[in-house]
Amino acid sequence: MTSSPTTAAAPRAAITLTTGLEDAEKVTVAFLVAVGAAESGRSTLMFLTKESVRLAVSGFPRSVACDGCPPLVDLMQRYADAGGTYIACGICVKSKGIDPTTLVENARVAGTVQLWEWIGERSAPVTFSF
Repeated sequence: MTSSPTTAAAPRAAITLTTGLEDAEKVTVAFLVAVGAAESGRSTLMFLTKESVRLAVSGFPRSVACDGCPPLVDLMQRYADAGGTYIACGICVKSKGIDPTTLVENARVAGTVQLWEWIGERSAPVTFSF
């Protein structure tokens, strides 16, 4: 028996990222995965912790990880355009002295409880961790 489109859970993808620009290649790979999920129609959330919370700050310097790698600013724009969102870890934001009002439009300060609420009780999302 298959579910009808009105009762089926929308596919979801959760990506956790703990690394900032100190490992730009890892950040690029995480964003490539997130962009792919969001652009394929999945509801996609990136949970940013540790140094990666700085990536959600509007105007924070962006980089290109390697020759041939897409610029991070382009990946972030594609992610936003596809409806991708961020949760910036509240403890991390506070410990880094980041003003929450400086975050990009598709980011919010929250924590693991809100991550689990987003995941919900429905079918488990596809998850990746970087």
